Amino acid sequence: MERARPPAAAAHPHEVRLIGGHWKRSRLPVADRPGLRPTPDRVRETLFNWLGQDLSGWHCLDAFAGSGALGFEAASRGAARVLMIERDSQLMKSLQQVRARLGATQVEIVCEDAMRVLARAPSARFDLVLLDPPYASGVLAAAVAASTAFVGPSGWIYAEDSRPVVAPSGWRTHRTTRAGAVHAALLCRADRSDAAPDLPGAAPREDT
Repeated sequence: MERARPPAAAAHPHEVRLIGGHWKRSRLPVADRPGLRPTPDRVRETLFNWLGQDLSGWHCLDAFAGSGALGFEAASRGAARVLMIERDSQLMKSLQQVRARLGATQVEIVCEDAMRVLARAPSARFDLVLLDPPYASGVLAAAVAASTAFVGPSGWIYAEDSRPVVAPSGWRTHRTTRAGAVHAALLCRADRSDAAPDLPGAAPREDT
């Protein structure tokens, strides 16, 4: 999880802001916890540009919720359900407080280890799985491979790491971007023939 760039003069080093949707500019606290470096504003903006901005009706899984920047951003843009998984009890409490403050009733927060959850047979499929594990934890490749079972046929996996993201077997990289040390990619099934939100059948491209 990369450290966010503070927006404008009023920014605080221990918070990030949602950048779009119903709760645009709402502040999220960032606790001083090992490996917690929220997705930079620029990368979040790029991701939701790829997805088409409006996530109305989507079901999303934020597997390493941290500050909740990705999951609450999805909810802010209309997602019908956002399941956040976070094993750190301090971060869990912060996420619950943000959910209550925003009135984000579509957000469900589970205090558990994400890798253990992903190792189980899925009880539901998601339109979007968000993977931003603790910085330099080395679990991203395993998390991506495990999360493929949780994604519907037309769904997406967003993955973020300190090194380039590699698509697992049966999947392809649809879009990539980089901001400083952050490498991010949007993945889809290799045999998908339907159009992406804005670029039908596009080959992988790095956005800088």
